[in-house]
Parts: sequence; C-alpha cells; structure tokens
Amino acid sequence: MAKMEVKTSLLDNMIGVGDMVLLEPLNEETFINNLKKRFDHSEIYTYIGSVVISVNPYRSLPIYSPEKVEEYRNRNFYELSPHIFALSDEAYRSLRDQDKDQCILITGESGAGKTEASKLVMSYVAAVCGKGAEVNQVKEQLLQSNPVLEAFGNAKTVRNDNSSRFGKYMDIEFDFKGDPLGGVISNYKLKLERDFSRYNYLSLDSAKVNGVDDAANFRTVRNAMQIVGFMDHEAESVLAVVAAVLKLGNIEFKPESRVNGLDESKIKDKNELKEICELTGIDQSVLERAFSFRTVEAKQEKVSTTLNVAQAYYARDALAKNLYSRLFSWLVNRINESIKAQTKVRKKVMGVLDIYGFEIFEDNSFEQFIINYCNEKLQQIFIELTLKEEQEEYIREDIEWTHIDYFNNAIICDLIENNTNGILAMLDEECLRPGTVTDETFLEKLNQVCATHQHFESRMSKCSRFLNDTSLPHSCFRIQHYAGKVLYQVEGFVDKNNDLLYRDLSQAMWKASHALIKSLFPEGNPAKINLKRPPTAGSQFKASVATLMKNLQTKNPNYIRCIKPNDKKAAHIFTEALVCHQIRYLGLLENVRVRRAGYAFRQAYEPCLERYKMLCKQTWPHWKGPARSGVEVLFNELEIPVEEYSFGRSKIFIRNPRTLFKLEDLRKQRLEDLATLIQKIYRGWKCRTHFLLMKKSQIVIAAWYRRYAQQKRYQQTKSSALVIQSYIRGWKARKILRELKHQKRCKEAVTTIAAYWHGTQARRELRRLKEEARNKHAIAVIWAYWLGSKARRELKRLKEEARRKHAVAVIWAYWLGLKVRREYRKFFRANAGKKIYEFTLQRIVQKYFLEMKNKMPSLSPIDKNWPSRPYLFLDSTHKELKRIFHLWRCKKYRDQFTDQQKLIYEEKLEASELFKDKKALYPSSVGQPFQGAYLEINKNPKYKKLKDAIEEKIIIAEVVNKINRANGKSTSRIFLLTNNNLLLADQKSGQIKSEVPLVDVTKVSMSSQNDGFFAVHLKEGSEAASKGDFLFSSDHLIEMATKLYRTTLSQTKQKLNIEISDEFLVQFRQDKVCVKFIQGNQKNGSVPTCKRKNNRLLEVAVP
Repeated sequence: MAKMEVKTSLLDNMIGVGDMVLLEPLNEETFINNLKKRFDHSEIYTYIGSVVISVNPYRSLPIYSPEKVEEYRNRNFYELSPHIFALSDEAYRSLRDQDKDQCILITGESGAGKTEASKLVMSYVAAVCGKGAEVNQVKEQLLQSNPVLEAFGNAKTVRNDNSSRFGKYMDIEFDFKGDPLGGVISNYKLKLERDFSRYNYLSLDSAKVNGVDDAANFRTVRNAMQIVGFMDHEAESVLAVVAAVLKLGNIEFKPESRVNGLDESKIKDKNELKEICELTGIDQSVLERAFSFRTVEAKQEKVSTTLNVAQAYYARDALAKNLYSRLFSWLVNRINESIKAQTKVRKKVMGVLDIYGFEIFEDNSFEQFIINYCNEKLQQIFIELTLKEEQEEYIREDIEWTHIDYFNNAIICDLIENNTNGILAMLDEECLRPGTVTDETFLEKLNQVCATHQHFESRMSKCSRFLNDTSLPHSCFRIQHYAGKVLYQVEGFVDKNNDLLYRDLSQAMWKASHALIKSLFPEGNPAKINLKRPPTAGSQFKASVATLMKNLQTKNPNYIRCIKPNDKKAAHIFTEALVCHQIRYLGLLENVRVRRAGYAFRQAYEPCLERYKMLCKQTWPHWKGPARSGVEVLFNELEIPVEEYSFGRSKIFIRNPRTLFKLEDLRKQRLEDLATLIQKIYRGWKCRTHFLLMKKSQIVIAAWYRRYAQQKRYQQTKSSALVIQSYIRGWKARKILRELKHQKRCKEAVTTIAAYWHGTQARRELRRLKEEARNKHAIAVIWAYWLGSKARRELKRLKEEARRKHAVAVIWAYWLGLKVRREYRKFFRANAGKKIYEFTLQRIVQKYFLEMKNKMPSLSPIDKNWPSRPYLFLDSTHKELKRIFHLWRCKKYRDQFTDQQKLIYEEKLEASELFKDKKALYPSSVGQPFQGAYLEINKNPKYKKLKDAIEEKIIIAEVVNKINRANGKSTSRIFLLTNNNLLLADQKSGQIKSEVPLVDVTKVSMSSQNDGFFAVHLKEGSEAASKGDFLFSSDHLIEMATKLYRTTLSQTKQKLNIEISDEFLVQFRQDKVCVKFIQGNQKNGSVPTCKRKNNRLLEVAVP
C-alpha cells in the first residue's frame, strides 16, 4: 500500500463488507456474494466480529511479508483490513499485556487451509515477540516442529495434497515479558483414518504431487528433526519403522484348508516378510505365526485359533495402523521433550488448535459421527463464550443486556455423550456385551432407547412419523445436528469402535531387537500381561474431547473459520454451492445473527470522533472537550434517532448497520466537499505563489541586464584606450631602434678590418713553425729504425740460447726416468694381483648398489619384499641394508601421523602389552577404534543436567551394566571417566550416583575368557569404598581398562595393577567374595550371566 493510502479503519476503501456483522440485508445469498466479491479481489479474509473467515486462495499472495507483520503490529483489531495477523496480534497482546491465556481455534474441512493458517499464526507470534540467542532457539524449535509433524502426520488425499490426518493442539508458553519459553503439543486423535486398507503404501502414482520436490522436502524434514533435537540414531530408527509400515502393505495371504476342516491363511511371498523382519529385528517365524494364529487367554487357560484370510488381512491392517499411530504418538512426546519449557516460573499460554470441521458426505460412518460430535461440542462452547463475551462487554460498558434467543445444541451433545443412554455409551455397552454382537443389534438398541428423542430419526424406531420416510434406509439412523441433518450408515460402527490389536502381534512386536518398536508395545511383555479389555475408540475419543473442552474453557478463545472455494485446488475459482455447504455446517450465519442480536457495531469514542468529526461544524476541525461529549454533539447535529445507538462508558454502540452506512455516506460526501475546498485553496495559493515568483524574477532579470550593459560599455572604452596607447608606444620604439642599428653597424665595420689584419699575421707565423717541425721529425724516425734493428738481433740470440738449455733438460729427464723404471720394475710385478682384486671388488660393489637402487621395495612398513642377494660375500651387508631401510621407512611413516593418530596407536599399543595372549576378548577389539565418548552428552538435551555437573574433560562416556552386590542382577549405569575421577550416573535421569577419585582405585580384575566383566578395586578405608568394590559388565572392556590404566598412570604416576584371572576376590562391604568364571550354556544366547551362590561366591557363566 502506498504511503498516501494508509488505512485507519477497515471501512476505508472497503471491497464488499469487511465485517459480516455489517452486511445488509443478511441472508445466505448476500453472505456468499460478499465472500465471492472479496475473493475475486484477492481479499481472502473477512470478519464476523472478532471471528476471521479465511478462504483458501490456492496461490501465493504478497500479504505475509515482514512489512505486513510490522503494519499489523500493535494495531487495533478493526484498524486495518481483515487479516489473520490482526487476530494473532490481538491474541498475543491480550496474553502479554492483560495476562490472559489465549486459544486460537482453526476449523474447516480438508483443503481449506487450516494447517497453513496455524503456521501463519505461529510465524507472526515468532516475529513480534522478543529476540535473543535463547529466545531465537526456542522459536526455531517451535517453528521446525511443524515440518516434522506434517511429514509424518499429513497425507495426500482426494481433497487435499497435504491433508493433516490428526488433530493438533499446541500450547506455546511465554514468560512475563511475552518471550517464548517452550511448548507442549497434544495429539487428541480427533481425525481417524477413514479406511486403512484403501491405501497402497508403496504406490508412487498416488504419492506424486505436481510442483513438489520430494528430495528437498526430505532434506528439510531431516534438518528440522536435527534442530528440534532428534539424535541421528533416533531419526534412523523412525525411518526404519516407516519403512516397515510401508512393507506391511505388500504382504498378501492365501487360503489353506486343514485336516479338521478349518480354514487358515498363509503368506504368499515370504520375501516381503523377511524384509520386514530385517527392518524390525523380529524372528521371521514369530511374526509369521502372529499373522496366522490368535491366542485368547481367560484366567489360566489359553486357546489358540487359526485366522482365515479376511482375519489375517484385518490383523495386518490393524498392526500397520497401531504401529504408525504409536510411532506418531512417540514423535509427539519426543518433540515435547525438546520444546518444553526448562524453567518452572509461572507461564502464560497461547494454544493453537487445528481441527477438522463438520462432515456431511453421501456415506457417513463412525468417523463422521465422532468428528461431528466434536464439532457439536466446539459449537456449544463457541456460542456460550460468544454470548458470554457479548454480555461481559455490555455490562462493562453499562449497556442494558437483552436476552438473545439462539439454538442451544446441548440436547444434541447429551444425545451422543450421555453416560446412561447416550449413543456412545450404548455402542460401548453393545461392544462389551457377551453373545452375538452386530451393527444391526446396535441399531435395534438405539431404536429402543432414542426413539422419542426429537433430534434422532430412524425408520425402525417406535416413532410412526418415520415409518414411511423413503429417504431414510432401514440400516441407517439420522441425527439433526446444528449444521443440518446427517444420515449415518450403521455398518462398521461396532468393529471400528472395538479397534482391537491381537495380543499375539503385540507380543511379537515386543520381541523385536529394534529398540524403538519394542518400546511402542509395552503390553507385549509377557511379564506384564493384562487381561483387561482395552478402552474402545469411542470412549477414548470422548475422553479426548472432554479434555479438550476443559482446556479451552480456561482460555480466551479466538476463532478462524477456513473455507475451501473449489474442489479442483485451483486459483480464481469460486464454487458457490461448495461454499454454501461449508457456510451452513460451520454455522457462520448463526454466528452473525448472534453477533447482531444486540448492537451490530461498536467503536471507542476517540476513533469514532476522529473519523466523523467533519460532519459537524462544532467538532470540525478540532474538538477541545471529552471525546464522548463530541460524539454526543455530533449525533445530535446529524439527528440520528436515539433508539439506533447507545452510549457506553468508553464506546458508542450502533444497533443497525444502515445507521453506520449512512454515517459512511455522509462522511464520503463531506470528504468530497473538503477535497473541493482544499483544491480551491491550493489552486489560489499556487497562482499567487507563481505570480510573486514571476515578479521577483523580472526584477532580478532587469537588474542583471543593466549590469551587463554597463560592463559592456566600459569594456569597449577601455579597449579603445589600449589600442591608441599601443600605437604611440610602437612609433617611439621604432625610432629608437633605427638609431641603435646605425651605431651598431659602425662598430662592426672597425672590428671586421682588425680581424682581417690579425689573421694575415697569424698565417705567416704558422707556415714558419710547420717547416721547423718537419725537419725535427725526420731525425727522430731515422733513429727509431736503427734502434729496432739492434733489438731484433739481440732477441734472436737469446732465443737460440734458451732452446739449447731446454733440450738439455728434456734429455736429462728422460734419462732419470729410464733409470727409475729399470730399478723398480721388479717391485711392480709383485703387487699387480692385489691391485686388480681391489679394483674388481670395487666394481662389483658399485654394480650391487646400482642394482639395489632400481629394485627397492615400496615404502609401506608391512611390505616384506626385499631383493635377493647377488653374491655370498655380501650376505651380512645385505641383511644390514634391509634392517636400515625398514627402520628408515618406518620413521617416514610415523612422521605422517597427527597427534590424534599417535594417541590412538599409543592406546592400541598399550592394550596389546596389557592383554595380548592374556585375554580372549582382545583379538576382537583390535579392529575396533577407541571412541571414548559413545554417548553424545554434549548434543543430547537429555543429559544437559549431567553435562553441567561435570567441569572436567570426559575421556569415556559409556553405558555399562553394574552388577548388584546382593543378588548378581545388573542395572544400567552411565560410566564416566575424567582426568581425576570415575563417575557413575543414572541412565534415565542423568543424576550422578557415585564419584570415585582415581587415587582411590588400586586394581582392575578380569577373567581370561571372552566376556566383558571386570571389577574395580578401591583403596580400603577410603570414602568411596564404603559399599565395597564395583563389578561391571561392558561391551568395550579392553578400551575402558586401557584408558583407565593410562589416565591413572598420568595422574598418580603409578601403574594400575591389571589382574587377569578366572578367579579373584572382591570386597563387598565387610565381606570378601570370590568371583569365579565357569563355562555354561546360556538361556539368552551368548550373553554372560551372573548369579550369587552364597555369601562367599559369585559365579559368572560364560558361553
């Protein structure tokens, strides 16, 4: 919206009517036309008083930007155009400023946009509340819980591509400042699965949605799970359960006849069953039997019966439903653990309820019956709270309250939920009754008990007015709800209400090695068998609705009614018949009539006077008295009938919308008159301003022109004077120049004559000197030639003499050499063999080294290849070279290690020295890396309290089994090793149970067998040894003993004694008990068991 078009009321620039309370005339046709007109102009929100109607546009609209959030922030509800942000802001400010708990109820049928509406409410609240690192983390977790719940709780249906299959109620908790602290999600199971067997779990065609990137959505869900607080192994477990549910849909059965004539069922393809068993960790024979047989227990007797094909398919679908339902409940509980408020201070609460609306189909069954029952309860509380709110406002404003006639649907709610003769009570009674129970017997019972009820209709009842009603089939009954009559097919009511899961399937699921699946079926534990019949679906639903109603009555309600404009999920299409159907069952016209029963419009005095003050001369343009007095003067001036309005304490109440529209028409006409007046004044001001500007401009131009003309005249006079001066100065200068040139010519003539005379004299003297010099040069040349001839003769003589002396020296040298050779010839022959041997040996060694250079093995320390020895005499040299090369490449390999790798290899080397050839468990630990921190304490919010209690670095964090000193039974404990202490903590709560300083640890004992038992001996007399030594069992014994040994050596500078023996003593309180390891067959596979024989002996059976 442009800056000049800022709206101060929803009445400004209104398309249609923004508040249905003001609609005139009020009927179904005008109601739909108003919605359609606003929908065609992209106005999808409309008010009914404080209720927001939202029409799904099936396209993105630019009305949810951060700018829109700021526009609606801290604004009055009726100040701007209808928007879901206005209702969200009103609810948040009431919670923050008035300390009132709020609830936002979002209703509508599938595809009407309820889920998107709830996300918009949460995103707005997250945007306007406080900031900060912790607050932003809480907001991010609350917002990211939606993608997780949508991924597992929504599905593609015929009506909606992202239909939520559950009823979600989220309580967002705030502190006194209005900053979010956390939240709690309640899964009321208000949406039941229509027909589970219709879904083909692995059919890709039914799961495709145009324009949706499944891979991107999957990455979004995994990221959201990580933000909410799911560990990696938890996310993988959830996906494994989902895969198992999908695989269950592929199992098919075939009939077989037994010898005794009974029919039984068999699984067609056991490969599908095998894949499910691999995912869940269940023995294939156990699950196959659970699909083929059913065991019924009564007191001390068990009866096993075979299942036919129909019963087997029922068991398969029941298992799939229960498995996925329980998984979803586990997901909700797990999310609640992460997003719940950590503080115990008093909290303010805002609830958001996303629930399905009233359902009227061609075929209505048990699901539509209980959903419509829930909507009856919501309609009941809605009417009560709306009337209560109206009455409270009238009393607060001192307006006389008039009784409002409306339809009270409490009689319909009593027909359904009455504990004695209600439909649900009779359905439960029929399900629990011994003997043959069918849907027909249930209908007969309804006909007997409810025949006289004015809202119950059945053709088989005692009431004669329905006997000939052909629109009412014999196998149906009809209830007159507040939204209209609904015909229910009684077929399936009993089976759907029972909703039983065979105990054999529960016990099979409990036997799964998959931890998550096992935890989902606690009733399958044989030690906790409960023969009591589980509650029916109807009773569970009734309890859920009662809990929901009780919760809603403690909060201030805010309503959003969602409407689907068409069944094609397309934009710009408004199907009036479909919208009319939704308006009827949502009771919107009834809502408007209740709202208009008293006064249709109310407004505070200040904005009312500000909006209409221009209609009265006394109040325009400013009213200096109280706002109420100004409104009274205004209404008296306009001669509005007194019966059309009333004055409250802070608001003006207008009874009929026509009065308000009359005020709006008068205001519009007055604004046009004011606009004309403003235009007239503006045009006069503009013309006067233009004239004054032209006058001022003319004076300035004239002044500038006169200045320019004087400057030009002055420049011409000055230029003429300069020209005359220049001519006179030029004439004088030329005259002086002629005189100076004449004087200069006379001086130059004298100088030239003198120069010629001096030149003649100089040339004569030069000729004389040249002649004299020529004679002296001839004498010098003759003398030089004579001296050269003399020098050459002397040089020739000296060369001849030197040549003779050299010849004598050469001859003498040759003679001396000859004498030496003759003297030493006999010695040379004697040493020739040794020198040849040394030379040959040197060449062989040189060749050996050159060949070794080309045959060197790789630099891997485990490479044992080495070139063969070429000569026997090089054997020792060959071995030494091999040893030196191996040491060198080992050093090169070690130089590549990081500090972390060195530490790992040092620990592995220490473990080898301690346990190699001593402990049978050691070889299996060689290939396992020492991780230390097996529990992600820093990441898991479950152990936040434990993490805060430990300030030292954690070396080992592992779950071990602590052996009870009295009976030998094991208890799970968290084993923590730090630099100075050994700690034991409770696995569930994270509370520290024991803390032992390392200086008090004296010895560690263990057997030589392939088991994980070990004992930690404590120093006698120390505080930690008051209850005696500890006996543990762990899957990482070698790593724990090695790290304990190294840590103790580092802190105490003393080696910890590691005792490996199949029989050793431990101190339990004041007694010494012998722990003895024996070989034995185990009942539970390969897991060692521990048993206390007597006061002095504890036996450990090792497989």
